Amino acid sequence: MCLTPPINCATPKQPENIVSKSASRARLAEIIRKRSFGRGEITLASGRKSDFYFNLKPTMLDPEGAALLAELTYEALKDDKLDFVGGLEMGAVPLAGAIAQLSWLKGHPIAAFFVRKKPKEHGARLAVEGLAKGETLQGKRIVIVEDVTTTGGSALKAAEAVREAGGVVALVFTMVDREEGATEAFAEAGLPFRALYKAGEFLKG
Repeated sequence: MCLTPPINCATPKQPENIVSKSASRARLAEIIRKRSFGRGEITLASGRKSDFYFNLKPTMLDPEGAALLAELTYEALKDDKLDFVGGLEMGAVPLAGAIAQLSWLKGHPIAAFFVRKKPKEHGARLAVEGLAKGETLQGKRIVIVEDVTTTGGSALKAAEAVREAGGVVALVFTMVDREEGATEAFAEAGLPFRALYKAGEFLKG
């Protein structure tokens, strides 16, 4: 307990990792707002009309944006005992690669893969890409990642391919949830769902 007047009493500080995570999340939100968020009528991949949009590719391919997305996603998933991270091309490709690289540097490697929207018409005709000869998703714990989620259709397609390959889909994790039905769709499919950000965080102000 500090005496009055205080003598050599320091104000308690938050743990450094909490402060760092909060600062990283705030900084990434700034980058997303600047590079990937906009207003204006558009038609979404789901066919719905909207007066706002997220195009996360300029953030995912920005050096700082890519690093922060990997950092925050890894921190959110590191206790889920995952073997693989991946999802449907193209949105999941830069995410999965960045997360896999960071996981190696952290000493807890999570391998990456991606699911083609349709199998190649030549060669091995694979639906799931990124696995070496002899590697398989059979019995592996997997997180499906997405850049932006609206109704959840893309992630469900990726999850179906993973399950057909024998993998166990532990959860779906998106960078931005547009909050337009994905939560309900994943619940119906029996898939836990988490998001780094909600669209409402960017629609304020």
